[in-house]
Amino acid sequence: MNWATRISIFRILLAPVFVTSLVYYSPVKPYLLTLAASIFGFACLTDAIDGYLARRLNQVTDFGTYIDPIADKALLLSGFLSLSFMSHLPGGMRIPAWVAIVVVTRDIVIIIGSTIIFFTTGHLKAKPLFVGKLTTVFQMAALFLALLQAPPLVLAVIFYSVAILTLISGIQYIRVGGKIVQAS
Repeated sequence: MNWATRISIFRILLAPVFVTSLVYYSPVKPYLLTLAASIFGFACLTDAIDGYLARRLNQVTDFGTYIDPIADKALLLSGFLSLSFMSHLPGGMRIPAWVAIVVVTRDIVIIIGSTIIFFTTGHLKAKPLFVGKLTTVFQMAALFLALLQAPPLVLAVIFYSVAILTLISGIQYIRVGGKIVQAS
């Protein structure tokens, strides 16, 4: 259990705290929105830190290559679903449902594909593509900007960018997964 892995596990534990602060938000408890944005921003920062530490200290592990994307999914999916479907949140921080559906669908497809690869080949090597990493950065930025209630034009541009990158990365992961299954 190295530091990078500990940080990833901590990020998983931050996801329910983040969602809880959104669930219990009300106009008489505005500090909960600040707390949610702070937790989310901190969690995004820890994503960069754990990757840096793993590479810098030469502590990349098989477990770490699985737990890091799980931590990302826990944080991002909970964020997209919360900001899309919690109707009590301010309108300026709402994410259109179609964006959340694109994000969730891609992740479901990746999970199903990973399961198929594992059962077909007997092993699974978690290796993110560059477009997948770029998509994660844009998804984090979209959620953070929504939490900050950025101007509508900024949010529209980031939401469309997220949807396009999510679709492109999903297609790329399907292609790579298809090649792995065919090769076995």
